[in-house]
Amino acid sequence: QLQLVESGGGLVQAGGSLRLSCTANGFTLDYYAIGWFRQAPGKEREGVSCIDSVGGGTNYAESVKGRFTISRDYAKNTVYLQMNSLRPEDTAVYYCAVDREASKWGCSTASEAAFVSWGQGTQVTVSS
Repeated sequence: QLQLVESGGGLVQAGGSLRLSCTANGFTLDYYAIGWFRQAPGKEREGVSCIDSVGGGTNYAESVKGRFTISRDYAKNTVYLQMNSLRPEDTAVYYCAVDREASKWGCSTASEAAFVSWGQGTQVTVSS
């Protein structure tokens, strides 16, 4: 069963940066949009960003626009989430997941049901 693997989380001071990675062993992510989600303590999981597989289109939650950048490296079968200017409210467990539908233009994290093969998550903690 396919499962994605996230890495790159950690503890950082406010204003700092982290880069998260999402990869899959034995499965190519090339043809699928990938989404990043996060869940803070006591809160529901929310969509953060996604990148499609066809045109490189991206989508961001309003709360992270201008601070986070999603990208993918096809050669490394990896999707990244570069997080700059981190804030304490960015503290959460970050997950990546695969869009159910292959080769689709555009992407959205509005519906978690559209995504499968969730990773175990990586903890991001931003201290004030």
